[in-house]
Amino acid sequence: MPLEERRKQYSCGENYTPMVDIPTWAQQAGAAKQPNDGDPLARRVSLHVGDITKLEIDAIVNAANSSLLGGGGVDGAIHRAAGPLLKAECAQLKGCETGDAKATCGYKLPARYVLHTVGPMGSGDKALRSCYSRCLELARQHGLTSVAFPCISTGVYGFPAERAAKIALETVRDFLANDKYGEKIERIIFCVFLDADYRLYTQLLPEYFPTKRLPTKKQKEEQEAAAETSAPAGETSAC
Repeated sequence: MPLEERRKQYSCGENYTPMVDIPTWAQQAGAAKQPNDGDPLARRVSLHVGDITKLEIDAIVNAANSSLLGGGGVDGAIHRAAGPLLKAECAQLKGCETGDAKATCGYKLPARYVLHTVGPMGSGDKALRSCYSRCLELARQHGLTSVAFPCISTGVYGFPAERAAKIALETVRDFLANDKYGEKIERIIFCVFLDADYRLYTQLLPEYFPTKRLPTKKQKEEQEAAAETSAPAGETSAC
């Protein structure tokens, strides 16, 4: 279906956000005017504050429960925005295991697909990492180039927010850095709703997607040698 026809079916009407309006992390950090500076992967991720159900991209991820039939939080919001056909398709999937993911159409959502994943409750780093990797694998299999993730498991499921964010960032970075399939996905969006989550991701993103060029090994050695040379006689450089 042509895009203009799809837009007439959006439950949000004209209140949607196309990907072109979502800056990359490199742009947000002010590195966009320096194309040779920083990590190139910083130009393929974004941090967005807002309603994930209004993103006009290839796929949004739903932090679902094991039944896939809707619930509270982002799960309920996605089902309400997509309409009853989403629940009907989900019913045919016969649920989903923790750490796994399944794909459906987006129906009345601006997103073409919904990738439903079931996060662990309270703890379970391996299972949470699997949620992100399985969603990315599904996106690759379906030929999708843009995916938005909410914060998985950090709400009523009680997973510590900082640890969950680090797992999300590390898993996404490892996927994008993979030469075999990482380039298939052009943009991954971390979509947050709470101010606390925004501050957390703003703090952690530079560690995983630096926007300033890091010194090479040779440059580090030269800097260390220069520091030792400039240290006063009888003293050593600071630890």
